[in-house]
Amino acid sequence: MTAQTDYQIIRNSIAVHTLGAPLVRLTGDDRLEFLDGFLSRSSDFVDPDTARECLALGDDGRPFAILLHLELDEVSWLVPRSAVGAEELVDYLGSMDVPDGVTVDVAPSGWRAIAFEGAGAWKVAGDFIDYDISGLVLHGITEITIPGADRGTSAIMARVSTSGEYGYLVVTDAAGIAELTIAEKARALGGAVIGDAALARVEAEAGTPHYAFGVRGRDLTEMDLSWLIDWNRVGEFRGSDALTAPTREQRRLVPFIAAAGSTIEPSAPVLADGQRIGEVIYVTPSANPDEELGFAIVEAPFWVPGIELSLEGEDGTTIRTVALPRVLARSSVERMA
Repeated sequence: MTAQTDYQIIRNSIAVHTLGAPLVRLTGDDRLEFLDGFLSRSSDFVDPDTARECLALGDDGRPFAILLHLELDEVSWLVPRSAVGAEELVDYLGSMDVPDGVTVDVAPSGWRAIAFEGAGAWKVAGDFIDYDISGLVLHGITEITIPGADRGTSAIMARVSTSGEYGYLVVTDAAGIAELTIAEKARALGGAVIGDAALARVEAEAGTPHYAFGVRGRDLTEMDLSWLIDWNRVGEFRGSDALTAPTREQRRLVPFIAAAGSTIEPSAPVLADGQRIGEVIYVTPSANPDEELGFAIVEAPFWVPGIELSLEGEDGTTIRTVALPRVLARSSVERMA
């Protein structure tokens, strides 16, 4: 299938994709103390069976990765949202003191995460629980049973999304049968297993292009990631001593659109009245035929929506800064039946 076909599946049906990122499993009574040492948000008020997104920083205050933290009664899971490898996670987590009794297992054997998102994703999710699917609230987690899975295997399902549409994430050590089961249920309702391009496009339209283009080593303020920082905890987690609060005068990330079919280079200079004021850093896949969508880092105040700019080059492509989310998700206006 093409990226445009996959895009329509996410927007109108159910899209299934298996995460390639290595999972991290943490056990032990003091695991939240360990997490507080490097996650950008405090664990003080984290309830069991809930999920949240955090940043992990390097010692220089620059992002290492965006991590989804799933908290259960006896175990914590970290699911990388931005690109990071198992060896990198081992090096990062291994460089910190682990409290006695806490076990950190990177890429535990047999465990994987399978996501399914889209306007109809709740219909598949409802088959895994014995209560009304609307009772699983956003960022909530529940235990589920995978039909046909071996005895002794386990699975959890979190209501989390990266697309702006209804979305769910299954973490299980019965990954093979879970992938088949979820895909079959989705196909029966008009869904499909989709590729990375369409997913990257809807993530960008929803306001989180960072998953696809990466955050490691970038400037946190320029990347507009300050909202993931608990600024009351500066000095309490790794790398936070190097942080400075953002100001309105700084360079910042801005989404922009161009006419469909426009060719945009990822490093193209951005011009205002012929003067360079920034550069393109990411161009999303052309999965939505209505327009091209990209992201640039520009000087203040050019990151506000509605400004016409141009790209340096022979054709001087015109772009316009916009606000996100770019597309009104069906899931925001259609209730679970």
